[in-house]
Amino acid sequence: MKKQYLSFVFIILFFASCSTAVSDKKIFRFNQVQGVESLDPAFSKNLNIMWHTHLCYNRLLEYDENMQPIPSLAKSWTISDDRKTYRFILRKDVFFHDNDAFPNGIGRRMTAQDVAFSFNRIMDEETASPGAWIFNDRVDSLKPFVAVDDTTFEVHLQQPFNPMLGILSMNYCSVVPHEVVKKWGKDFREHPCGTGPFVFHEWEDAVVITYRKNEKYWEKDSAGNSLPYIDGIKCSFIDSKATEFLMFMQGDLDFMNGIDVSFKDQVLSKKGILKKEYANKISLEKHAYLNVEYLGFLLDSSKNKNQILLNKKIRQAINWGFDRKKLVTYLRNNIGIEANAGMIPASLEGFDSAIVKGYRYQPEKALALINEVKKEVGTIPEITLLSNDNYSDRCNFIASQLTSLGLKINVEIMQPSLLREQMSNSAADFFWATWIADYPDAESYLSLFYGKNTAPPNYTRFKNASFDKLYEASLIEKDNTKKIALYQAMDKIIIEEAPCVPLFYDEVMHFIHNRVHGFSTNSLNLIELKKVTLD
Repeated sequence: MKKQYLSFVFIILFFASCSTAVSDKKIFRFNQVQGVESLDPAFSKNLNIMWHTHLCYNRLLEYDENMQPIPSLAKSWTISDDRKTYRFILRKDVFFHDNDAFPNGIGRRMTAQDVAFSFNRIMDEETASPGAWIFNDRVDSLKPFVAVDDTTFEVHLQQPFNPMLGILSMNYCSVVPHEVVKKWGKDFREHPCGTGPFVFHEWEDAVVITYRKNEKYWEKDSAGNSLPYIDGIKCSFIDSKATEFLMFMQGDLDFMNGIDVSFKDQVLSKKGILKKEYANKISLEKHAYLNVEYLGFLLDSSKNKNQILLNKKIRQAINWGFDRKKLVTYLRNNIGIEANAGMIPASLEGFDSAIVKGYRYQPEKALALINEVKKEVGTIPEITLLSNDNYSDRCNFIASQLTSLGLKINVEIMQPSLLREQMSNSAADFFWATWIADYPDAESYLSLFYGKNTAPPNYTRFKNASFDKLYEASLIEKDNTKKIALYQAMDKIIIEEAPCVPLFYDEVMHFIHNRVHGFSTNSLNLIELKKVTLD
């Protein structure tokens, strides 16, 4: 702890000595323990980058706190009867940030041609965007994106794909100006220019990024006041969650995403409630997060080295054989909801625990299945569960409970990158995994089990003809009620065949200083700062 404290003191002194062109009076301050590789939305491959591109850029549409699509750059849209053409009517009052690439350095008006350029850029092999998959094999090969005129834009699909609006809301689909991209080339990553509420100001790599208020931002609040309210944002990159916590408690950060495990019990009760001694200074906001943690089984019989895992009874026994409620309560301080209803998380359409009845802790059922397998095969071999160190506590908890039922579970810890490599290469027989939705549609989770998908996302190599038929039908079903019924039918197959062990549906945990008002987020954990005010 002494080392952490000294590091904290150094950091405080460092930031106190830093000068910045934005006033400290109305600056929202937060920290990210992991660095940011790029501010180019075409590379928005993780949440760290998304938080920044969300500040600088806009997309055609966004999703509100209730995960409903709302207009952004597009003020309205229509979908053709065959659902292959999405037509968007754009706003006329949106301007890019000022940039030297524009005549006289003044940002010009955004048009449909900019949207077409931005989307084509994602697919361009020279861009090498990790987001190319969102359009590949989905959009028309000849005319995927069409600027009909300055304010009318169309997306043409090869075949209907119901989650398309969700795809278009992703940060990859942020609109960029071709002049600025051309001027900076590969260095556009550190010279972002969009239409968003905040304008990039300065980036000192691995130290700090600052933003200023976009004085020309197009969006207004319900009373007609211009957004955003605050003058700017400062994001530091202190790579220690412990130090971040100390800075937050000192008042040098306004917001903290999650908490270092060493301080968890100090601040939170076992029920996940902020302890009274902190309530007069900070608040805790918990919000559904489209993240599901699960254990996966490799079901490719040609690759699985432990054939016992191909036995459905063993997979079902593991699902019945441990207490998800205790796992969430004691290892996560009640952050999250135990996954007792399949892979579709509680905050998405399709979740219904009355219709999709998943696994709960019923050790007697687990033991009966284990004994049946013993009669069939004799001794059950040891099962190795692969994890990384961040999740070893919950894996060891599960292993301990299963061991008491007669299954020998060995937890093997490895580096996250090696674990992902083994999962992708069918070298992990039984593994811990997590899936964060790319867009707010249950299809994002069900795609993990579609037989024609490789890994990622289908790390289990699950193949089931009935499931695949339902999945393909759901992509083109016009009636939303029928589509949801298809989703639930797929989730029931996942429960029955048990290619995985759903653990819990996650929640985000945001700590916010009481001087902050108007902070919001959604189930994708995209923080919204344009309506924030500071005392």
